[in-house]
Amino acid sequence: MATTEYQHIICDPDKCAGCRLCEYACSATKTGAFDATMSRIRVVRIEPITMTAIACRLCADAPCLIACPRNALTRSAVNGTIVVDEVQCDGCGWCIEACDFGAIVLNPQTKNVEICNLCEDQEGGPQCVAFCPKDALSLATPEVLRQQARREVVQRLFEELLSDGSA
Repeated sequence: MATTEYQHIICDPDKCAGCRLCEYACSATKTGAFDATMSRIRVVRIEPITMTAIACRLCADAPCLIACPRNALTRSAVNGTIVVDEVQCDGCGWCIEACDFGAIVLNPQTKNVEICNLCEDQEGGPQCVAFCPKDALSLATPEVLRQQARREVVQRLFEELLSDGSA
């Protein structure tokens, strides 16, 4: 049985400058304050010079949904985002531990977890994508990412074949 693949925020690390503007756009949109710790997207350093941003990947078999002991997390049928029931959530953090991407934050004021909802209430969509000065952020499905990866591999193989043939 095929599962629906939803769009999620992806980052092209070749374009990401590590400016963290995405974090500030998110926190300003969600909390009204420029507080990167309250952002639902995180900029991380992978290598000494490689930066990338990570948000909820809307996993097909989301470990956060399985880990929540209070059934406080559900999946939106509209866009696939993980919805937090603020009454049920007690901030235990099991979902945070279960997330392979570190895409869930605990709000210290409300004691609830917060997960990217793709700015579903914003006319312009995800504000992190809208404000990224390097156009490093975009929306894509896992299938689109797999297709891009296959094209890149074929391109590299073709380039290697050409360089081996001319040597």
